[in-house]
Amino acid sequence: MAGEPQDDCLFCKIVAGQIPATIVRETETTVAFQDINPQAPTHVLVIPRVHYRDVATLSAAEPAVAADLLRETGEVAAQEKLESHRVVFNTGSGAGQTVWHAHAHVLGGRGLQWPPG
Repeated sequence: MAGEPQDDCLFCKIVAGQIPATIVRETETTVAFQDINPQAPTHVLVIPRVHYRDVATLSAAEPAVAADLLRETGEVAAQEKLESHRVVFNTGSGAGQTVWHAHAHVLGGRGLQWPPG
């Protein structure tokens, strides 16, 4: 069921504390942790505690949680003292999504060119 933890979801297991992660922030609705395959000096994932397959599904079903997720990207950037940063939501395999749990990437600490790869 949408919103419920999924037994086969890596990020649901991180939220539940079943898989370790280097957590940098937690709120009632979100968890932020360092990416294990960083693409920049700072690469933090911000995820909702509820399970939705992607950010589009999350925002349609629970807009307040989607807003919390977006707000937390700014809080992470401030905490990490990033002068500038990029927030990325990959939606679908063609866009590079590999974990089917909504999440934002907060990237910074180096120049980020446009367009991205």
